[in-house]
Amino acid sequence: MEGLAIRASRPSVFCSLPGLDGDSQRKRPPSDVFLKLPAENRKIVANSASFHPISAVNVSAQASLTADFPALSETNLKERRVNGKEKAENIVWHESSICRCDRQQLLQQKGCVIWITGLSGSGKSTIACALSKALFERGKLTYTLDGDNVRHGLNRDLTFKSEHRTENIRRIGEVAKLFADVGVICIASLISPYRRDRDACRSLLPEGDFVEVFMDVPLPVCESRDPKGLYKLARAGKIKGFTGIDDPYEAPLNCEVVLKHTGEDSSCSPRQMAENIISYLQNKGYLEG
Repeated sequence: MEGLAIRASRPSVFCSLPGLDGDSQRKRPPSDVFLKLPAENRKIVANSASFHPISAVNVSAQASLTADFPALSETNLKERRVNGKEKAENIVWHESSICRCDRQQLLQQKGCVIWITGLSGSGKSTIACALSKALFERGKLTYTLDGDNVRHGLNRDLTFKSEHRTENIRRIGEVAKLFADVGVICIASLISPYRRDRDACRSLLPEGDFVEVFMDVPLPVCESRDPKGLYKLARAGKIKGFTGIDDPYEAPLNCEVVLKHTGEDSSCSPRQMAENIISYLQNKGYLEG
């Protein structure tokens, strides 16, 4: 199908484009813009006193506008692939006059991410709450990113498909990184079943600031707890892709803390497990400014 490529340059040209998007629309090209119109939409009505001449050429539907018009390849329009998606390159990091060390000095603690991973029913959220409370009692500022809670807002558009789980973890990792940069001890509590995704989050932070905590609880124990009734639904085939049943969980290979289930004694109490994590943080200096 033959079409029309229109190039308009500043000053801005207001055009009435009949037939585009249903009704006539008024568009303001930002600077150097190409519009590809169907062959029947050749009539351009200029409504600007500062109208500049435009050039028009016929191009086929298969033609590459970038190849025909080098302006589309200039720096301000360059794009690159990041995690399979296009990302603009014309962005620059804006430095703050207050640095991370200033915030940490103010809070008298060092920002980090406590990443609690494990099967559903392993006690991740319970430990996260106990840890947050124990640190609060010590005068330390924390924030918990619970996997279910985040899916109510930031990640409500994601399902539990493999690629969506990866995106779920990526977003939470980026948010956790921001909390750590503020100087907050961020507690992320979610299944995060794939090593590659957890490792990708680790790579976002400075060395040592990602503390991976593995809830080493056997599947039969998690399934016997089944606080949300999800294992029962998965066994009945009503939930597909459920971690531990028909989707794998990849246990950490080199995590910082392992909280192992040894029975129902006091060493498995949420408070004691939280204290084990706090001991690690103290030894690494994260509870000091």
